[in-house]
Amino acid sequence: MDIGQRIRQRREALEMTQDELAKRVGYKSRSSINKIEADGRGLPQTKITKFAEALGTSPMWLMGWDGIGENGTNFGGVSNLMPLPYSTDKKIPLIGTIACGLPILATENIEKEIALPDNISADLCLRCKGDSMINAHIYDGSIVFIKCQPTVENGQIGAVLIDQTADIAEATLKRVYIYDDRIMLCAENPKYSPLIYVGEEMNNVRIIGKAVAFISNIR
Repeated sequence: MDIGQRIRQRREALEMTQDELAKRVGYKSRSSINKIEADGRGLPQTKITKFAEALGTSPMWLMGWDGIGENGTNFGGVSNLMPLPYSTDKKIPLIGTIACGLPILATENIEKEIALPDNISADLCLRCKGDSMINAHIYDGSIVFIKCQPTVENGQIGAVLIDQTADIAEATLKRVYIYDDRIMLCAENPKYSPLIYVGEEMNNVRIIGKAVAFISNIR
Protein backbone atom coordinates (compact mmCIF):
# COMPACT_ATOMS: atom_id res chain seq x y z
CA MET A 1 0.00 0.00 0.00
CA ASP A 2 1.55 3.30 -1.10
CA ILE A 3 1.25 6.63 0.70
CA GLY A 4 -1.71 7.74 -1.43
CA GLN A 5 -3.66 4.60 -0.56
CA ARG A 6 -2.87 5.09 3.13
CA ILE A 7 -4.11 8.68 2.99
CA ARG A 8 -7.35 7.54 1.36
CA GLN A 9 -7.80 4.66 3.83
CA ARG A 10 -7.32 6.91 6.84
CA ARG A 11 -9.50 9.70 5.42
CA GLU A 12 -12.36 7.29 4.72
CA ALA A 13 -12.01 5.72 8.17
CA LEU A 14 -12.54 9.20 9.62
CA GLU A 15 -15.47 9.81 7.24
CA MET A 16 -13.68 12.91 5.98
CA THR A 17 -14.30 14.26 2.49
CA GLN A 18 -11.53 15.15 0.06
CA ASP A 19 -12.68 18.77 0.24
CA GLU A 20 -12.32 18.80 4.02
CA LEU A 21 -8.87 17.23 3.89
CA ALA A 22 -7.79 19.73 1.23
CA LYS A 23 -8.75 22.63 3.50
CA ARG A 24 -6.95 21.11 6.49
CA VAL A 25 -3.67 20.70 4.64
CA GLY A 26 -3.78 23.96 2.71
CA TYR A 27 -4.88 22.95 -0.80
CA LYS A 28 -7.42 25.04 -2.70
CA SER A 29 -9.45 22.13 -4.07
CA ARG A 30 -10.11 18.42 -3.75
CA SER A 31 -8.40 17.74 -7.09
CA SER A 32 -4.98 17.82 -5.43
CA ILE A 33 -6.12 15.28 -2.84
CA ASN A 34 -7.64 13.10 -5.54
CA LYS A 35 -4.34 13.06 -7.46
CA ILE A 36 -2.29 12.24 -4.36
CA GLU A 37 -4.64 9.43 -3.36
CA ALA A 38 -4.57 8.02 -6.90
CA ASP A 39 -0.85 7.36 -7.15
CA GLY A 40 0.96 8.94 -4.18
CA ARG A 41 2.87 11.26 -6.48
CA GLY A 42 2.62 15.00 -6.21
CA LEU A 43 2.91 14.92 -2.42
CA PRO A 44 5.96 16.93 -1.35
CA GLN A 45 7.88 15.58 1.64
CA THR A 46 7.25 18.84 3.45
CA LYS A 47 3.50 18.11 3.42
CA ILE A 48 3.64 14.61 4.94
CA THR A 49 3.57 15.88 8.53
CA LYS A 50 0.66 18.18 7.68
CA PHE A 51 -1.33 15.26 6.24
CA ALA A 52 -0.53 13.12 9.29
CA GLU A 53 -1.78 15.84 11.67
CA ALA A 54 -4.97 16.35 9.64
CA LEU A 55 -5.65 12.61 9.65
CA GLY A 56 -4.76 12.01 13.30
CA THR A 57 -1.94 9.61 12.54
CA SER A 58 1.86 9.74 12.26
CA PRO A 59 4.12 10.54 9.28
CA MET A 60 5.76 7.15 9.78
CA TRP A 61 2.45 5.28 9.32
CA LEU A 62 1.71 7.25 6.16
CA MET A 63 5.13 6.32 4.80
CA GLY A 64 4.51 2.65 5.54
CA TRP A 65 6.99 1.89 8.33
CA ASP A 66 6.35 -1.48 10.00
CA GLY A 67 5.06 -1.77 13.55
CA ILE A 68 3.06 1.47 13.50
CA GLY A 69 -0.69 1.54 13.97
CA GLU A 70 -3.06 3.53 11.79
CA ASN A 71 -3.84 5.82 14.71
CA GLY A 72 -0.17 6.77 14.86
CA THR A 73 0.83 4.70 17.88
CA ASN A 74 4.26 3.16 17.38
CA PHE A 75 7.38 1.92 19.12
CA GLY A 76 9.85 4.42 17.82
CA GLY A 77 8.60 5.52 14.44
CA VAL A 78 10.78 3.48 12.07
CA SER A 79 10.78 -0.06 10.72
CA ASN A 80 14.34 -0.87 11.71
CA LEU A 81 14.15 0.53 15.23
CA MET A 82 12.56 -0.87 18.41
CA PRO A 83 12.57 0.19 22.06
CA LEU A 84 14.18 -1.95 24.75
CA PRO A 85 13.47 -2.48 28.44
CA TYR A 86 16.23 -1.89 30.97
CA SER A 87 16.52 -5.59 31.85
CA THR A 88 19.24 -6.98 29.55
CA ASP A 89 21.72 -9.85 29.39
CA LYS A 90 24.92 -8.85 27.57
CA LYS A 91 26.97 -5.70 27.03
CA ILE A 92 28.33 -3.73 24.10
CA PRO A 93 30.52 -0.60 24.06
CA LEU A 94 29.04 2.88 24.34
CA ILE A 95 30.96 5.18 22.02
CA GLY A 96 31.45 8.80 22.99
CA THR A 97 33.46 11.16 20.82
CA ILE A 98 35.42 9.38 18.11
CA ALA A 99 39.12 9.93 17.56
CA CYS A 100 39.40 9.91 13.77
CA GLY A 101 42.17 7.66 12.50
CA LEU A 102 41.40 5.07 15.19
CA PRO A 103 39.06 2.13 14.62
CA ILE A 104 35.54 2.91 15.88
CA LEU A 105 35.86 0.31 18.65
CA ALA A 106 39.32 1.41 19.79
CA THR A 107 39.61 1.62 23.58
CA GLU A 108 40.13 5.38 23.37
CA ASN A 109 36.65 5.79 21.88
CA ILE A 110 34.74 3.65 24.39
CA GLU A 111 32.98 5.50 27.20
CA LYS A 112 31.46 2.51 29.03
CA GLU A 113 29.46 -0.66 28.34
CA ILE A 114 25.68 -0.90 28.05
CA ALA A 115 23.57 -4.05 28.52
CA LEU A 116 21.78 -5.51 25.48
CA PRO A 117 19.35 -8.47 25.20
CA ASP A 118 20.57 -11.62 23.45
CA ASN A 119 17.89 -11.34 20.75
CA ILE A 120 19.24 -8.00 19.49
CA SER A 121 22.21 -7.98 17.13
CA ALA A 122 24.29 -4.81 17.58
CA ASP A 123 27.96 -3.93 17.70
CA LEU A 124 28.01 -0.63 19.59
CA CYS A 125 25.76 2.08 20.94
CA LEU A 126 25.73 5.87 20.95
CA ARG A 127 24.34 8.41 23.41
CA CYS A 128 22.07 10.88 21.62
CA LYS A 129 22.36 14.62 22.16
CA GLY A 130 19.72 17.25 21.43
CA ASP A 131 16.18 17.05 20.09
CA SER A 132 16.69 16.36 16.38
CA MET A 133 15.18 12.83 16.57
CA ILE A 134 12.27 13.35 18.96
CA ASN A 135 9.57 12.36 16.44
CA ALA A 136 11.16 8.89 16.43
CA HIS A 137 10.87 8.92 20.26
CA ILE A 138 14.66 9.27 20.54
CA TYR A 139 15.33 11.99 23.08
CA ASP A 140 18.35 13.77 24.51
CA GLY A 141 20.25 11.16 26.51
CA SER A 142 18.72 8.13 24.77
CA ILE A 143 21.02 5.23 23.99
CA VAL A 144 20.74 3.93 20.41
CA PHE A 145 22.14 0.54 19.45
CA ILE A 146 23.97 0.31 16.13
CA LYS A 147 24.65 -2.64 13.83
CA CYS A 148 27.88 -1.73 12.02
CA GLN A 149 27.57 -1.72 8.24
CA PRO A 150 28.80 0.63 5.49
CA THR A 151 25.38 1.63 4.21
CA VAL A 152 21.67 1.61 5.08
CA GLU A 153 18.50 1.49 3.02
CA ASN A 154 17.02 4.85 2.08
CA GLY A 155 14.75 6.09 4.85
CA GLN A 156 16.35 4.05 7.62
CA ILE A 157 17.91 5.73 10.63
CA GLY A 158 21.66 5.37 10.72
CA ALA A 159 24.70 6.58 12.62
CA VAL A 160 26.82 8.83 10.43
CA LEU A 161 30.21 10.48 10.74
CA ILE A 162 30.55 13.88 9.05
CA ASP A 163 33.72 15.90 8.40
CA GLN A 164 36.26 13.17 9.01
CA THR A 165 39.09 15.68 8.58
CA ALA A 166 38.70 16.71 12.24
CA ASP A 167 40.82 15.05 14.92
CA ILE A 168 37.75 14.38 17.06
CA ALA A 169 34.27 13.78 15.68
CA GLU A 170 30.84 12.82 16.94
CA ALA A 171 28.48 10.50 15.16
CA THR A 172 25.10 11.96 14.26
CA LEU A 173 21.88 9.98 14.14
CA LYS A 174 19.72 10.80 11.12
CA ARG A 175 17.35 9.27 8.60
CA VAL A 176 19.60 8.57 5.61
CA TYR A 177 18.90 8.95 1.88
CA ILE A 178 21.72 8.13 -0.55
CA TYR A 179 21.47 8.99 -4.25
CA ASP A 180 23.96 8.99 -7.12
CA ASP A 181 24.53 12.72 -6.87
CA ARG A 182 23.83 13.53 -3.21
CA ILE A 183 23.45 12.29 0.33
CA MET A 184 20.61 13.67 2.44
CA LEU A 185 20.48 13.34 6.23
CA CYS A 186 17.08 14.15 7.71
CA ALA A 187 16.20 14.88 11.32
CA GLU A 188 13.01 13.63 12.97
CA ASN A 189 12.09 17.14 14.08
CA PRO A 190 10.57 19.60 11.58
CA LYS A 191 12.51 22.55 12.98
CA TYR A 192 15.74 21.09 11.54
CA SER A 193 16.37 21.28 7.79
CA PRO A 194 17.89 18.28 5.99
CA LEU A 195 21.67 18.16 5.67
CA ILE A 196 22.52 17.73 1.99
CA TYR A 197 25.94 16.80 0.62
CA VAL A 198 26.70 16.88 -3.12
CA GLY A 199 29.70 16.16 -5.32
CA GLU A 200 32.97 15.87 -3.41
CA GLU A 201 31.17 16.70 -0.15
CA MET A 202 29.76 13.17 -0.26
CA ASN A 203 33.26 11.86 0.52
CA ASN A 204 33.05 13.52 3.95
CA VAL A 205 30.04 11.41 4.96
CA ARG A 206 30.62 7.93 6.38
CA ILE A 207 27.88 5.53 7.43
CA ILE A 208 28.84 3.76 10.67
CA GLY A 209 25.80 1.52 10.80
CA LYS A 210 22.06 1.03 11.11
CA ALA A 211 20.09 1.89 14.25
CA VAL A 212 18.34 -1.25 15.48
CA ALA A 213 17.10 -0.46 19.01
CA PHE A 214 17.06 2.23 21.66
CA ILE A 215 16.66 2.92 25.36
CA SER A 216 15.31 6.28 26.45
CA ASN A 217 16.21 8.17 29.63
CA ILE A 218 18.89 5.71 30.69
CA ARG A 219 20.60 6.51 34.00
